[in-house]
Amino acid sequence: MRSLDLPDFPWDRIEPIKQRAARHEDGLIDLSVGSPVDETPAVIREALREATDAHAYPATAGSEELRQAIIDWFARRRGVTGLEHRNVLPTIGSKEFIATAPLMLGARPGDAVVVPVTAYPTYEIGARLAGAETVRSDDPAEWPANTRVVWVNSPGNPDGRVLGMDQLRAAVLRARELGAVIISDECYAELNWQGADAADRPASDGDGDGDGDSAPTPSILDPRVLGGSRLDTLAVYSLSKQSNLAGYRAGLVAGCGRRIAQLLEARKHAGLMPPAPVQHAMAVALGDDAHVAEQRERYRARRELLKPALEAAGFRIDHSAAGLYLWATEGRPAIETLDRLAGIGILAAPGTFYGDPESQHVRFALTASDDRMALAAERLARFPSGEAIRSSAAAI
Repeated sequence: MRSLDLPDFPWDRIEPIKQRAARHEDGLIDLSVGSPVDETPAVIREALREATDAHAYPATAGSEELRQAIIDWFARRRGVTGLEHRNVLPTIGSKEFIATAPLMLGARPGDAVVVPVTAYPTYEIGARLAGAETVRSDDPAEWPANTRVVWVNSPGNPDGRVLGMDQLRAAVLRARELGAVIISDECYAELNWQGADAADRPASDGDGDGDGDSAPTPSILDPRVLGGSRLDTLAVYSLSKQSNLAGYRAGLVAGCGRRIAQLLEARKHAGLMPPAPVQHAMAVALGDDAHVAEQRERYRARRELLKPALEAAGFRIDHSAAGLYLWATEGRPAIETLDRLAGIGILAAPGTFYGDPESQHVRFALTASDDRMALAAERLARFPSGEAIRSSAAAI
């Protein structure tokens, strides 16, 4: 029997460093995972309570209410018009979709799945589950002839890069040349720190110092990108970050009607359907922009604490124009930086998780409470400039 041949789960590999950081006298400040710490908004919790009489199986395609809410949200918040019910589909969060999409879209051994050079690890897991080859490339001209699925990610995880309209358009055109499905992971679109022009700023200015205008980042489904056709183009989104719904497992995908139908057929067979109460809560969440704006400002305030503290401690922040993270380096191997941070009780995620085994970057999440983020800033003021006193990096 063929093994799935999956790597160790990344966060398991930094457990020794996490344990050392947790021994700090004032406790661990965990900035390694983008898991929300703030309350789920009351309007959404009330919606869940309203829908607890869920005696029948929910629709895999999504309720009429939810599908219409997705369509309305795309038009209102993303500038994506013309979607119909056949163009949208709810998912059980975004991660399960990302992990299963290549298989459900027909990728097989001998095919290539293209992922960004610096990439969320689950893109590669999806390729492995399909038995396909993973190709890391940000240049459409390099994408091979056997490409079956292309992933783009904007705003990027972990680096907060934003792709502009021209970049998205070039990616779509190349995918169509290859006959590949292109999927844009846009899960952080509402967390934009430089406004609608974030994608057009040079990388050296991509540090998020501007006050932003809260405009979502460009979508691959924008008519200005697609040129009149959604053929083989999809966008995936999650409510985990914008609405503090990580525990609800609330995601969605939209785009090419033929590909949505293909995914729906596979998902019906697999029983991949969000629970009915969650579907109602999603519809309410998508219709309420006020709570999203409030949460965005919480993250903005935490970012404005953490970013200058990191810079004062000797880190350079790269990109990070949007999203939930700061992509930082102090010019040494990422694992060494993690070990040094453990000395002041802070845990981050090493850049080695995201495709480059020699990475010198670490990812800091903004998901800590206000008081813990303030404490992180205080601790960074005492960040040592010399070598780590004791290394647990060898243990991983």
